[in-house]
Amino acid sequence: MNKPLVRMLKLNGLQYNLNRDPQVYRRPVGEAFALQALLDGSGEAECRVTDAAGQLLASGKLARPGLFKAELKFDSPGSRVVSLQVSSGAERFEQTLRLDALAPEHAH
Repeated sequence: MNKPLVRMLKLNGLQYNLNRDPQVYRRPVGEAFALQALLDGSGEAECRVTDAAGQLLASGKLARPGLFKAELKFDSPGSRVVSLQVSSGAERFEQTLRLDALAPEHAH
């Protein structure tokens, strides 16, 4: 049996789970979102992170098994939808993530 292409996906050090409270994944403006994909199996994989408009935010090639890491920073508050695509030979994996960048607290 083949191993899965992506064994685990982490966002900000926590395993990504759609049912988890989204607050734990939020970051203030200017602070990086840490995305990690733990790749399983063998061969070379290509990883890409794109935004909703298809603009490339991060990419890399690595040998499987391996760990793809990307840091994403945003300079304005708001929600962004990004997509992680991993491909290796005929195998494909895609996960859409919502990243919330929060406005800094107002200084007193």
